[in-house]
Formats: sequence, structure tokens, C-alpha cells
Amino acid sequence: PDVIKRHPNVVYLVAGVTHPNFLRHEGEKYRLSLQRLADELNVKGHVIFHNKFVSIEELKELIALADIYITPYLEETQITSGTLAYSFGAGNAVISTPFWHAQELLADGMGILVPFGDSDSIAQAITRLIRNEVERHAMRKNAYLLGREMTWNKVAQQYGNLFEEARQKRPSVMQKKISMRPLNEQPLILPDIKLDHFLQMTDSIGIFHHAQHNVPNFAEGYCTDDNSRALILTVLLEKLGTINSLRLNNLASRFLGFVRYAWDEKTARFRNFLTFQRTWTDKNFSEDNHGRAVWALGTCIGQSKNEGFTQMAAEIFEQALTPISSFTSPRAWAFALIGAYEYQQRFPGDRFARNSLEVLSTKLMRLYDENSSAEWKWFEPVLSYDNAKIPHALIVSGRGLANEKMLKSGIDSLHWLTTLQTSSRGHFQPVGTDKIFERGSSKPVFDQQPIEAYSTISACLEAYVTTKDKHWHTEAEKAMHWFLGANDLGIPLYEPVNGGCYDGLHVDRLNRNQGTESTIAFLLSLYEMTNITNIIESLKEPILE
Repeated sequence: PDVIKRHPNVVYLVAGVTHPNFLRHEGEKYRLSLQRLADELNVKGHVIFHNKFVSIEELKELIALADIYITPYLEETQITSGTLAYSFGAGNAVISTPFWHAQELLADGMGILVPFGDSDSIAQAITRLIRNEVERHAMRKNAYLLGREMTWNKVAQQYGNLFEEARQKRPSVMQKKISMRPLNEQPLILPDIKLDHFLQMTDSIGIFHHAQHNVPNFAEGYCTDDNSRALILTVLLEKLGTINSLRLNNLASRFLGFVRYAWDEKTARFRNFLTFQRTWTDKNFSEDNHGRAVWALGTCIGQSKNEGFTQMAAEIFEQALTPISSFTSPRAWAFALIGAYEYQQRFPGDRFARNSLEVLSTKLMRLYDENSSAEWKWFEPVLSYDNAKIPHALIVSGRGLANEKMLKSGIDSLHWLTTLQTSSRGHFQPVGTDKIFERGSSKPVFDQQPIEAYSTISACLEAYVTTKDKHWHTEAEKAMHWFLGANDLGIPLYEPVNGGCYDGLHVDRLNRNQGTESTIAFLLSLYEMTNITNIIESLKEPILE
């Protein structure tokens, strides 16, 4: 930041990818922490991570573009540095910590040596070289000349010819389109989608409900809620084209089969809890479970490329949607609204689906009108769980029905919710579940659940697609960062080794279980962020540097 204050046109370029061994065990944890640091220091517009393992030719081009080269190694016992040798030989002004190679090469004013781990000294050295062009150019010239003396005579002549050729071609390097952007213009670096734990939680019947650590808990059996979520995930993942479609179809058929089996023709309701011994244990009917199953069926009909899946889901979709107008749960209405909206993507002229959109969205609007105020823009006098799904449903309904008031209410309530769920330090802080958050009381901070981050991401991206307002994309990224470590404890919830997700944040630690709801919440979040990033990037041209 001190450099930028004095020289606002300076750009810091870091070239290279995370070491594969570190990436395998820790994911992009370190790089993401650096991005957050750049954000906290307000220098994102001046930092570029060229996240690529570059060839020698590209490395030389990047060195040619630089005015100053920095090697900030942390330990003295670095006997050599290939990039330092390249930069020195190319005649760069070099700032370095005093590891062994740098001590020898940069002695007698050939470069500037700064103490280990001292960012202030690096900033002072950068400012000194920018302000003093005479010193900078003299340093570059001396480095270049010394480099000539360090080579064999014949090789030195070859290098001289190459450098002269490179100097003449330098303008073509400057004119080349290089697809690099500062951090504030780059998409969020997302982990790869890994289904290892998701597959481990699945058997021939469906997906298990809970886990003990990362092992399925057979004693808790299965539930329709989670198999509905799993059906949505596998149907949507097929759209990315990055995972084997046969594997996804195999999984989706199990989850759809489970949801279909949960449908009780006599009561026209979905059962929820199935034991490992294949016995239904429901004592009370769950409206939210029913609504989520309708959402899954609608998504399957609207998004799946498998005709058998869409036909099977359509066989019970209308029957399952019909009773929801008699429910009292606003979340059940919201889930069903999203399902009806997805259904209309395949059958846009279906009157029954449109009528359901009108009836259920009107119910949500009535709740909003009765409960909201300037200080409490919400549908109920309490906030509980999966909160963002309610404004999400109003946004898609308002868009589908061309109802501006409904759309505005969805956007306004989501804006209020995201503001409420932003900590004083600026990161995502969902409403905790350790107690009920009643209107007029203080917000419970723990236990924080992954489902809140996912529903917020999904709703914000829906708002972004609807309004084209970049604010909503930023809010979605903020909630995604919660999974990656930008939270109250500064601990990532996702597990890069197996693609699972921990069950939540306690006041002092993670909940170490990797249950199905949490893992699917993370994977759905990752899918949605990856999908929108692909769409945005496909519309962008490379930046001319």
C-alpha cells in the first residue's frame, strides 16, 4: 500500500501455480489467503496472479516486461535461483532478501538486499528505484555487464545476439494480448469439483443422511430431503460437461428413484426418513421436505437431458405440487416455486405451473406485506434456516410473472438479509442456529450452517442474472469465501482432499462431521459459482497489457 500511495500506476505480477504437492493436500488455501490479504490492503487493482506454469519462453517475456524484479525468499539457505539468474542476466533492477545466491550476485551495488520478512524495507526499496531513474538504470546496466563477464566467450556472444534480437522485438511483446487481470477483475479461484466424499456417502439405495467425521452413519439411514438435494446436484453438474455423464446418470437414477419411492399415493405426500433396514419411520409429515422434493422434480424436468428421468419426474410432479397451496410453511412454498419455475423452462406454456406460481408467490407477498418494515424487511417475525431461498423464490416468480412489485420485494428482502449477514469485518456471517433469531433481539452468531451460505449464493446469483447488477455477484463471492476460510474463525469448511464439507462453525471450532446436507450445499455452491464464472469469462475479451 505504501508504494501505491506514492506511485498509483505500479502493478505487482506474481507468476506461477501452487506447487502440486501443496495443492493436493491443502488446495488453494494459501493463494486464497493472499487474495484476501490484497483485498484487506485495498490493492486488488494493482496485483496480478498469473496462475499458470509458464514455459521458459513466456517467463523471459514476463521478465522483459518488468521494471523491477523481486525475490523475497524467507530463508538464507537458497543456494541458487534460476529466475534471479534470468532477471539479472536480462539487466533487471533486482530487490532481494539475502539468501546465499543473492548475497553473492548482488554485492557491490548490483542490486538491493533487504532483510528477511521485512515488507517495509521492500516497499522503501521499490520507491527508491522508481524515484531514482539514474540509480535504477545504472543498476540494470551494471547487472547486464557483469552477466556478460560470467559467461563463456562463445556463449556470451550467442546471448548478446539473442538479447539484441529480443530488444528489437520488445514492442511486439508489449502489443501482445495477454489474458491477465488484476485481482479485482479476476474471477474467484475456485476448487475443482470433487465427488469423492459424495460418492462415499452413496449406496445402491441413495445417499445417507449423516456422517461421523467422513464415514457414513448407517444408524441414521436416509432421508428424502438429502436425496432431493442430490438429485438437483447431479442433474445440474451434467450441464458443466466436466464430469462423466454416465456416472452422473447412474447417480441421478438412484436419487430420482428414492424420491419416487418416497411418494405416498394414498396421502399424496412425500415420506422423509428411511432406515438402513428400508423402513419408513415418519410420524409427522414435513411440509419443507415435500416442497424440496417438488423443487428437485421440477429441476429434473427442466434441466435433465435424460428423457426417461424427465418423464418419470413428470408423472408425479403435478400431483405433488397441488397440495402445497394448503401448506403454511413459507419455505415449502419457496422450494415449490423454484421447482415450478424450473418446470416451466421445459413447458413454458403450462397453465397449471403458472397458476401455482401466482398462488404461492401471492402467499409469500402477503407474508412480506404483513411482517416487513423499514428495519425488518422479512416474511416472518423470526429468521431460522435456509433463509435466502424465500427472496430467491420471489425473484424468479416476479421475473416469470413479469410482476415488478414482486421482483422488487424479492430484491429488497435479499438486500436486507445480506446486509444482516455481513460481519463488522466485511465477511459473510450467516444467522446462527444455537437459538431462534426473533425480531428485535440480537443476531445469534453460532452455530453457522453451510446451507445458509449456499442459499445466499444461489439467491444472489439469481439476482445478478435478473438485474445485471455486479453487487449481487460480489455478495455471492463473499458467501463462497465463507466456505474457503473468510469466516469468523478463519478456517475453511471444505475438505480439498475428498471434496466434502464440514457441518458448520461452532464458537471455537469446526463441526468435524461431513454430513450430506453440508457437502451438497458446498458442491451446489461450487457448481453455481463455476457456472456463472464460465458464462462471464466466455463474454470477456483478453485484456491488452
